[in-house]
Amino acid sequence: MDNRPIGVFDSGIGGLTVLREIKKQIPNENLIYYADTARVPYGPRPKEEILRFSKEAVDFLIQKDIKVLVIACNTVTAIAYDYLIENIDIPVLGVIDPGVRAVMNAGDIKTLGLIATKATVESMQYQNRLYKGDAGLKIIARACPMLVSIVEEGWAGTDISKLIIERYLQDFKDSSMDAIILACTHFPVLRDQIAEFLTDDIMIIDPAEETAKELKRILKDSDIENGLKDNTDTKFYVSDKADKFKSIAEKLVDINEVFEVAIGSR
Repeated sequence: MDNRPIGVFDSGIGGLTVLREIKKQIPNENLIYYADTARVPYGPRPKEEILRFSKEAVDFLIQKDIKVLVIACNTVTAIAYDYLIENIDIPVLGVIDPGVRAVMNAGDIKTLGLIATKATVESMQYQNRLYKGDAGLKIIARACPMLVSIVEEGWAGTDISKLIIERYLQDFKDSSMDAIILACTHFPVLRDQIAEFLTDDIMIIDPAEETAKELKRILKDSDIENGLKDNTDTKFYVSDKADKFKSIAEKLVDINEVFEVAIGSR
């Protein structure tokens, strides 16, 4: 039995879609969620900056004695995953490999739309892994940076988000696409609007479910599951604007208090 918390890290609100799935599949674990709201979005930033921010966030979570690190951010997974698995001595789980498995498990997909941040698209991490699994797969990748800002501003479900989704995805709708993967953890917040806009026969794939499944396997294989059934706790930390974060986050997960901490330079 190991009641130390699992650390979950994202640049902002988006990683809550992963946290939500973790709480659904593994309800008996203690969790700490950290969002770098002072410096979101990460997607347009240089790689060196993303790596530095990631190191600072992970240092904070390590100080909280976490037993596993979940990088609930595709951008950070694409840029910093290799560094983190080599430099910290606890299991590290990103969202890209689970996302790739979700595509491979989804059935016969010939053409896949991939929407993500600029950094994730340009890293080619998804594309290279997907091609290894299916060399004949056609991938149409699109950076959709404004969708991150839409979610961070709490504008999901509005006419503004509807118009931006239509602008980004019009040619996806008009193509013979089989599926689309939400390769940014912010985008599942907009899933209903994306589904409403796309044709019904385009499958929408969210890596969060597969990420939680993989985390469950890691806990069991490493023998670090929390055996307690009661009194589990989830703590939330942000680097800026705790009240704004809480007002948006409470629409996605149960949340009481949000602690604001100063980490790194802004």
